[in-house]
Amino acid sequence: MSSPSIQWYPGHIAKAEKQLKEQLKRVDVVLEVKDARIPLASHHPQVADWIGEKPKVSILNRMDMIPESIQRQWLEWFANQGTKTYFTNAKQGKGIKAVKSAAQAAGSAMNQRRRDRGMRPRPVRAVVMGFPNVGKSALINRLVGKKIVVSERRAGVTRQLRWVRISKEIELLDAPGVIPWKLHNQENAVKLAICEDIGEASYDNQLVAAAMVDFMMELDFGNILQARYGLDPESITGEAYIHTLAEKRYQNDKERVARQLLHDFRTGAMGAIPLELPTQK
Repeated sequence: MSSPSIQWYPGHIAKAEKQLKEQLKRVDVVLEVKDARIPLASHHPQVADWIGEKPKVSILNRMDMIPESIQRQWLEWFANQGTKTYFTNAKQGKGIKAVKSAAQAAGSAMNQRRRDRGMRPRPVRAVVMGFPNVGKSALINRLVGKKIVVSERRAGVTRQLRWVRISKEIELLDAPGVIPWKLHNQENAVKLAICEDIGEASYDNQLVAAAMVDFMMELDFGNILQARYGLDPESITGEAYIHTLAEKRYQNDKERVARQLLHDFRTGAMGAIPLELPTQK
């Protein structure tokens, strides 16, 4: 499958990344939020370099967007990599208690060191980081227990860093989404676009929707497309699928077809569909 070329690195992200790196010196634990539909594509490749030896809590948000059987496979896959992973649905508040406990536990070593040096304990400082629109702000609002940061289903809403007090035990740094300045892996870039984890200005809807159809066919979800749109994608490309569907049902409006397909996937109207499976890797 040939991927459309996607690059997106707006100025506010460059500024936020610089500020985030400075603030990381003050942070005790990192909460990395990824999109459960694309756990690998939504992992920032430089996170490990930035945080060094700091403890990290790995979170896969939007657990409702993939089947439970796939969630179990990912938990096992990450465990085999030595990473304990937490699934959340920040919109509905699922999995939040476990994340809060994990953050406190990861920061407890810091307070033990303070006690050993005769210093008083202080709140654990955590940072929530990840790609744009993976649900960081919604997660923070759930951790705090009230809406204190803006949360929307589009990339680039949070633009400034701010500290938020969750409880006596935890302080949280809300950071804007960070993204590599150059997206070398274009297959991953397309997945980010399909899941709306990257700015809309960076891609062509028709190319991205066509790629989505191709991914769904690779992962054996073609039956969902046939059931929903009355057109069998078997033995045709994603591009041809959009062209044919536009011809048959949308007065030849390919852009409308592309937007409809992407909207239906992003809102879960198609059902719980992952774009990555642990068995692929």
